[in-house]
Amino acid sequence: MAARRFRYSPWDGTQRGFEVDASDIMEQLTDDLLYHGDLNAAMRRMLQDGFNDRNGERIQGLREMLEKLRAERQERLDRFDLGGVFDDIAKELREVVEQERAALDEFAQEARAADDARRQELTDQVVAERNMQLEMLPNDLAGQVKSLQNYDFTSSEAQQRFDELVGKLREQLMAQAVDQMSGSMQDMSPEDMARMKDMLAELNNMLEQRASGTEPDFDGFMDKFGDFFPENPQTLDELLEVMAQRMAAMQAMMNSMTPEQRQQLQDLSNQLLEDLDLRWQMDQLGANLRGLFPDAGWGQKYDFGGVDPLDFPAAMQAMSDLGDLDQLENLLKGTVNPGALAEVDIERARELVGDETAESMQRMAELSKMLQDAGLIDNKEGRLELTPEGMRRLGKNALAQLFKKLSKDMLGGHQIDNIGIGHERTYDTKTYEWGDPFNLNINRTIGNAVRRRAAEGGVGGPVRLTPDDFEIEQTEQMVRTATVLMLDLSLSMPMRENFLPAKKVAMALHSLISMQYPRDYLGIVGFSEVARVLEAHQLPEVSWDFVYGTNMQHGFVLARQLLARQHGTKQIIMITDGEPTAHINRYGEPEFHYPPVRETVDATLLEVSRCTRDQIRINTFMLDADRGLQHFVERMTELNRGRAFFTSPETLGDFVLVDFLEQKRSLLRGRRTG
Repeated sequence: MAARRFRYSPWDGTQRGFEVDASDIMEQLTDDLLYHGDLNAAMRRMLQDGFNDRNGERIQGLREMLEKLRAERQERLDRFDLGGVFDDIAKELREVVEQERAALDEFAQEARAADDARRQELTDQVVAERNMQLEMLPNDLAGQVKSLQNYDFTSSEAQQRFDELVGKLREQLMAQAVDQMSGSMQDMSPEDMARMKDMLAELNNMLEQRASGTEPDFDGFMDKFGDFFPENPQTLDELLEVMAQRMAAMQAMMNSMTPEQRQQLQDLSNQLLEDLDLRWQMDQLGANLRGLFPDAGWGQKYDFGGVDPLDFPAAMQAMSDLGDLDQLENLLKGTVNPGALAEVDIERARELVGDETAESMQRMAELSKMLQDAGLIDNKEGRLELTPEGMRRLGKNALAQLFKKLSKDMLGGHQIDNIGIGHERTYDTKTYEWGDPFNLNINRTIGNAVRRRAAEGGVGGPVRLTPDDFEIEQTEQMVRTATVLMLDLSLSMPMRENFLPAKKVAMALHSLISMQYPRDYLGIVGFSEVARVLEAHQLPEVSWDFVYGTNMQHGFVLARQLLARQHGTKQIIMITDGEPTAHINRYGEPEFHYPPVRETVDATLLEVSRCTRDQIRINTFMLDADRGLQHFVERMTELNRGRAFFTSPETLGDFVLVDFLEQKRSLLRGRRTG
């Protein structure tokens, strides 16, 4: 098999990159998830706000989509004038009358040229009588149509043109009821009209059967009348929905007219659809459809303010567009998760609001499925939840974001890739993950590639490696560190905008230790009015507590208990923005005081002394530290001989991660030289 060849060209800005994938979506969700701890709420906010994909292209959120919908609706209302519905009909009727008058003049001239006095006298009487009839035509369109239907045309061309106009108007008015039938209604004979009435009657009968609990014979109906419906609806509901939308659009057009325009259209409809049984069947159908589809927009009204006149077909199309825009808007306003956008007819949306917005709807609809297919989330009884893989990805994102910010100066000479090299082998291997030392196990890696190729049906030829094939050797860490992260969850943290940076550090530190130092221990304690131990899988959903109080004392108690079960170098990393204002009193209850009282400070320092006795170092990272917090931390570090850092939300991650890695490097270096 010939080797596959590739050709590369320089990037010139015109090439299109990769489309958005599950990793992009999780990266977009990271900050929101860490801040609020609610995957479903984060997805809703992404749905509302939209985001930019890896190509920098905008994926519109619901707010932008709704703005586009409303702008498209307003553009139509500002452009069109419904008066054109009648202007076009009136113009054609005037042209028919003018054509008839010209024929009458020609008829009179021919009689004069014949030099026959009697013929001329009779012709003048007929011409005068018919001109009088034309002069006396009513002002309203329905009256004109009725009068001309009873008029004896002199011009066969004018008669034919009038008959064609009446047929077209009758077809357009009938199309309001059954849009799909228009192709079957051209040049209707009396027999065709009778069959139309039979179809409407049977359709109304099916609706009555359904209302009484009997399932109608839709297939039999289609066998008999299917030629009326060229789009071949597959169910009765499908057909009825189309008809309801069309009739509702016609009603909305009438609602949007002036009273005079509305009366003209009603009169014209009554005149052209004079068959009483046909009219009754159509009215009955309309009433049935109103009951079945009460939300189809029967009472909708639009305020047209433009100058472009619409003829009847264009007006019906405009009303259909406006109705579909309304339905699409209602769907978007009721959407609470991206998957609901799968109900949108993307091609129809493309016609209404353009490619960009329709494309955003389609891509938004795929978000949840992409995350589920990637194994990052699960849908449990309608609620989205992070999977273990999703939690790991969230931690990696937090770690990557923090490392991206670190300058080379802050990283110093620390080489992450060298961690673990030179230690005793455990003869265990693991799949390579970002950040792992690249201690490649050749046998396992090649074996993975061979098995993958066999699974893909490939035989013979060279073995090609992909990153998914990489498997690395585990090494025994000779220096073990046990760390408890104490995370301030008091209400002041979000109020001072410190919570997101602190939680991001917690996720990043957990991810770093899990990937780089899997034999190290990391415990997590959250503290506010009281403290509690947090499991790693709880971190994504951890949020601040809606209480006042910074109970460091209880936090140190729990941290010391966690570390008592561990061995190796022990430390507490505490992230806080306030001095201790709460402690557990002798009755076992939390007690809050602000400003801090001596009893709280003494209880906290007592626990610091116990940590010192157990050789636990406390490193404190102070956010927005006031004088009271600085003074307390100075006393604490004197007792414990730990370290204290004054940081900001922007630099917190830099300090914590770099300090942790530098300590780890120092311990490993000391171990090697010891």
